[in-house]
Amino acid sequence: MEHVVTVSKKIKKRLSNLPDHVVDRFTLLAETLRQFGATGPHTWPNYGKLTKTEYHCHLTYHYVACWRHEGNTITIEVYYVGSRENAPY
Repeated sequence: MEHVVTVSKKIKKRLSNLPDHVVDRFTLLAETLRQFGATGPHTWPNYGKLTKTEYHCHLTYHYVACWRHEGNTITIEVYYVGSRENAPY
């Protein structure tokens, strides 16, 4: 079963200001989430569960992505992409 990965306008705007190689890694992460679900990228660098419904992983050494997956839904919401220094965890 494929999941639906939602990315808000705020995240899309932030992505447009990031380096191309980070955007490429995020695109790959979004595809991994779509195919395998919230826990799919467990082999990515520094993948971890932040809370019962929130996860994160490093896109590069300096950039991270955070997402949430509520219950038994097929929707995964990406709520942060950016520098790890400003990450909300």
